[in-house]
Amino acid sequence: MTIEVKVPALGESVTEATVGEWLKKPGEAVKVDEPIASLETDKVAVEVPSPVAGVMGEYKVALGDTVEVGAVLALVEEGATAAAAPAAQPAPAPSAPAPAIPSAAAPEPVEADGLTLSPAVRRAVLEHGIDPSTVKGTGKDGRLTKEDVLSAAKAKEAAPAASSPAPAPAASSASTGERREERVKMTRLRQTIAERLKSAQENAALLTTFNDVDMSAVIEARAKYKDVFEKKHGVRLGFMSFFAKAAVLALKDVPAVNAQIEGDEILYHDFVDISVAVSAPGGLVVPVVRDCDKLSFAQIEQAIADYGKKAKDGTLTMADMQGGTFTISNGGVFGSLMSTPIINPPQSAVLGLHRIDERPVVVNGEIVIRPMMYIALSYDHRLIDGREAVTALKIIKEAIEDPTRLLIDL
Repeated sequence: MTIEVKVPALGESVTEATVGEWLKKPGEAVKVDEPIASLETDKVAVEVPSPVAGVMGEYKVALGDTVEVGAVLALVEEGATAAAAPAAQPAPAPSAPAPAIPSAAAPEPVEADGLTLSPAVRRAVLEHGIDPSTVKGTGKDGRLTKEDVLSAAKAKEAAPAASSPAPAPAASSASTGERREERVKMTRLRQTIAERLKSAQENAALLTTFNDVDMSAVIEARAKYKDVFEKKHGVRLGFMSFFAKAAVLALKDVPAVNAQIEGDEILYHDFVDISVAVSAPGGLVVPVVRDCDKLSFAQIEQAIADYGKKAKDGTLTMADMQGGTFTISNGGVFGSLMSTPIINPPQSAVLGLHRIDERPVVVNGEIVIRPMMYIALSYDHRLIDGREAVTALKIIKEAIEDPTRLLIDL
């Protein structure tokens, strides 16, 4: 029996998506609820499961096509076996010749020794000259991820030149003087990020205030308790929970930083839902840690760790990223010294964290070396005055430099 696989509900106010990747080829066996395709929405990638067990049949849409909720994606032959079922052919390509321009959203996946590579992985393979058949995939069902390719590229660079006699494609192009360009279509997620950030610049009166923080106390506390913390709670003690708790103090004392503008009204929140910027394969996403004012350090760290894993695996849902009253973005993990983060509308403020450097500072009239971090608070000046922004950032600084304040709510 032939079963139609349709585009599932994608979340509140989301009516369409882009076909980002086929996870099963025609003729391959599929299990009940096994993902057969990945759809890209404005915020997340959504995997479409097979409703029945059988054999993958014909594709009804092509990679890169925009599909609406309820549209038929593909067919599955229920109860058939892969050995007995002939492989159905994908939908024929358009008769008109397509321009020779690769697209991140709409290319056919490349195959190498039986491997199917997603567009992001394909680009990484070409850029770094990696043989995908020699790299072990850590993604779902053993699929190769972009991170796998980048790790292999680093290992290749670290190895002696004699161990890699075959020149990479990039090196070959350089030796012949060939100059290459690649034009790729923006993914739906990247388009949405671009639109939201540009909208924030155009519609908000953005301003950033800076301060620096002596991280000595937090580093000392973390070093002293991290082992027993992980043993008791099963999660590592990081810096983000300290900053989340410090932000809670600031937002409670300066409510405007936790508010937002709606028309000609100001909406104040008596709760703190912190959006934590996380790097995902398709771009930056901001899942929300809800009720941070009620959570313990361990609960905050666990929530952040869970979101980080889901972002890497591409399993974040729309519900994970809806809401949020304030954002924390940590550019320090990538080595950033200082930045001016952009607010995440409709929120009115974002805290930017940066790398920790040992720097000379004056303490009690003496020059000493301390682990210092620059922090930045970007805010919508239509709602938040400079005095309020500076005060909020100062509260965060003082709480990090004296973590006891986090315990006694001071």
